Amino acid sequence: MATAVDPRLTAMVLKKLGSELSQDFIDVVRYLGEEQGMRVLAEPHEYQSLAHLALPYLYTYTPADLPSLHKHVDFIACLGGDGLILHASMLFKHAVPPIVSFKLGSLGFLTCHDFADYREHLSNVIQGCEELESCRMLSSQDGSPLQGVYVTLRMRLLCSIVRRGNPQATENYEVLNEVVISRGANPFLTKIEVYEHDTLITKVQADGIMLATPTGSTAYNVAAGGSMVHPNVPAICFTPICPHSLSFRPVILPDYCELEFRIAADARSPALVSLDGKVFLELQIGDSVYVRMSSNPVPTINNADQTLDWFSSIDRCFSWNDRLEQRRLPEAAAVLSAGAAVAAAARAAGIPPAGSGHSDGSSQ
Repeated sequence: MATAVDPRLTAMVLKKLGSELSQDFIDVVRYLGEEQGMRVLAEPHEYQSLAHLALPYLYTYTPADLPSLHKHVDFIACLGGDGLILHASMLFKHAVPPIVSFKLGSLGFLTCHDFADYREHLSNVIQGCEELESCRMLSSQDGSPLQGVYVTLRMRLLCSIVRRGNPQATENYEVLNEVVISRGANPFLTKIEVYEHDTLITKVQADGIMLATPTGSTAYNVAAGGSMVHPNVPAICFTPICPHSLSFRPVILPDYCELEFRIAADARSPALVSLDGKVFLELQIGDSVYVRMSSNPVPTINNADQTLDWFSSIDRCFSWNDRLEQRRLPEAAAVLSAGAAVAAAARAAGIPPAGSGHSDGSSQ
């Protein structure tokens, strides 16, 4: 649980690219600025598009502000789909403010709030809608129980790129969904050595290898045959992509693993690393990607709670376990009666019921 934010502070509003949601974006900005009395932060291109409205509570930022932006934003409202949440994660390199997301994209596995009720949902975030049972030691000014909202802390992976011959990482990235190392456009399989705490655990000969967070487990990972993992499970999905081995199956690792993926010295070609499908970097022979759990998760605000929202998403997006129910046999009552009669006859004949013998096959 997290306490409600101070309504005098700042909300950041993001929307997906294009003009489709322009009016919805303006409505949310006006609601937060005029009805809730908050400062509203928008991306520079969106700020320019609203300059003609001269809204006194609307602000923007510059690239130089990004490293400290998390200190000035109390929550983020996302109008779009899952890709917009990935964009928000990329904007905040370290700590990330809580995100309330509205279903305005195509699939929307991570977006659990209906935009038709945006006023109610945003008010719940600002004022609080759940009693904080775990914070009884705290009290509000009037003595009433503190109010807040349910939040899911979504793991991110910290990915460091180390070039051959350079002991220091040249680039670091925070990844919410998955890290994919693949052959890219090369005609040869990748050959990647995988180390865990400097110990070689396997060599990957496949189209690629993927490390996914529990949040990313329902994206590319599940399409590649990996397991779906609830976002509150502290785990990392290790999933091969089209491996040239029938025995190379996906596994789930504990979150404390620290892995190195090194392009083998005898690999036939370079490789490509993809970070959340937004950043692509070429890896030469001898280059490494170090991956471990980040200390900066992404907090997303729930609609119901951590579990119900997740099951609702896999049902809505994947039709999970959707099938016609098995019907009762037409003569079920007669079959049950016949079974009871057979059992009674067996007892009368002294035949023990099935399964009554000892585990070694002997009978009494």
